[in-house]
Amino acid sequence: MSVRILALVGSLRAGSHNRQLAEAAVKHAPEGAEIVLFEGLADIPFYNEDIDVEGSVPTAATKLREAAGAADAFLFFSPEYNGTIPAVLKNAIDWLSRPYGNSGFAGKPVAVVGTAFGQYGGVWAQDEARKAVGIAGGKVLEDVKLSIPGSVTRFAETHPADDAEVVAQLTEVIARIHGNVGQVA
Repeated sequence: MSVRILALVGSLRAGSHNRQLAEAAVKHAPEGAEIVLFEGLADIPFYNEDIDVEGSVPTAATKLREAAGAADAFLFFSPEYNGTIPAVLKNAIDWLSRPYGNSGFAGKPVAVVGTAFGQYGGVWAQDEARKAVGIAGGKVLEDVKLSIPGSVTRFAETHPADDAEVVAQLTEVIARIHGNVGQVA
């Protein structure tokens, strides 16, 4: 069974190590899994119920919802900003959690991974992302984790797609997501 996994990256920076990690996932996705890297999180306005009404939903938010609707699962790549989840990733979760009772995450597996400069690889942010997406209706894979510390030095001269250890870990994460698609919670 082919599984479509929507990747959301919590960093907008062009040289983001989390974006590079997502690119590595796209490049090394195992057979039967397709990683679709969503482009456009920067274009989505902050969630506001006043603009989330039929006929007024911003185009960028509609594109996110359509991509989520076509996905079988989600893979978040989260850096850590001041000890927590980046606003752009939280905003995506907010848009996909609505309209109330019709979450884009409903019943779909979600894993959160990432890298950060600190010694723990962004675990606080990743835990916050798991919490938020779980409340938003996602089937959070609590035991599927990958936090890579020291991103600035580890990936200074090596793209994550060329780091054998990272590729093996990412491949395992994707395989675990794939194995949870269609499973009853």
